[in-house]
Amino acid sequence: MPFLLGICIGLPYFGAGTNASEPIEFPSSRTYFYVGGHYLSDGTDSDVYTDQMYVERLTPVAGTSRSEPIIFIHGQAQTGTNWLNTPDGREGWASWFLRHGYEVYIVDQPQRGRSPYMPGDGTLATYSAEQISELFTGVQHYDQWPQAHLHTQWPGAGQKGDPIFDQFYASQIQFQNDSTEVQRINQAGGAALLDRVGAAHIIAHSQAGPLGFLIADARPDLVKSMVLLEPQGPPFQQRIISNSTAIVLPYGLTSIPLTYDPPVSNQTTVHLPFEDHAPAAPGLTDCLLQSSPPKRLDHLAGVPMLIVTSEASFHAGFDYCTVKYLQQGGVDAQYYNLSEAGIHGNAHFFFMEKNNLEIATHVRKWIDDPSLRVSSL
Repeated sequence: MPFLLGICIGLPYFGAGTNASEPIEFPSSRTYFYVGGHYLSDGTDSDVYTDQMYVERLTPVAGTSRSEPIIFIHGQAQTGTNWLNTPDGREGWASWFLRHGYEVYIVDQPQRGRSPYMPGDGTLATYSAEQISELFTGVQHYDQWPQAHLHTQWPGAGQKGDPIFDQFYASQIQFQNDSTEVQRINQAGGAALLDRVGAAHIIAHSQAGPLGFLIADARPDLVKSMVLLEPQGPPFQQRIISNSTAIVLPYGLTSIPLTYDPPVSNQTTVHLPFEDHAPAAPGLTDCLLQSSPPKRLDHLAGVPMLIVTSEASFHAGFDYCTVKYLQQGGVDAQYYNLSEAGIHGNAHFFFMEKNNLEIATHVRKWIDDPSLRVSSL
């Protein structure tokens, strides 16, 4: 049984820059529990528990009007707080989706935040304040990719010393630096969560993109749809953020095996033959896609996916490659380019930016009916 904490989000909270006449939270009850994990011997007579996933469950007090809940999975250096209030105190996506009848589950990835890290289990890393500003919150000041100068939606200057940036940077946390280990333990934890709660929608951001693919690969019948907010990529690589063209995703979308038909070998560094495709338009990168004939992503093919990309993010140049790769593998993947939809000025953390709830409106419309084409959003 989960630990019952009662109604704890029903009281108004007035953050910086909000209208004090309105509470930003929607009344809900909160419980929490852990899934996954295992005992690990320390070599003596003592054991520790590791790789468990913390899960926070929020249920609208007025009851749900949607048949399946939403599972939110945060990205690198983040925790589940991403989905609560924004750094400047506005309503976050968790409360907004509660307001629209969804029960939500918010996780802390294993070995992160309230999912304990056991000393000696791999290495930890973190981001500096300058890296966070350069890649996410103040990209217009650095102009490292063609679209960066278009960024206008972060609330504040997006740099060290700005109180909103400082609040956001205070939430950053160390993370397991072994991506293979991260994917392995998150696939296990996510599958265990679906086994417990049943069918659900997944919203995953950034580094959690591969985690979403792996969880759906493990439990394809339990993932009703998946919204990927600028998932790690492009296929086979991780450009811009690592400044490298090295192969870091040998299974195309992930570092550990996905189910392909015909099956792929797991005996070499690069498990799938691929070929380079020229950029589709100016300002975009080239794409590494499967060589013909492509293998089918057998377990993902039945999961509708929406890939959402903002105008000014470093993902603006290559997320279309991830969509092409998914479609090549037989997945019903749609590309929702915010700028093409008339939503401008956003970067990588658009679900926290000034127009975050405008974007949530379009995402909810698709979750309510994944058969909709993006032109209808």
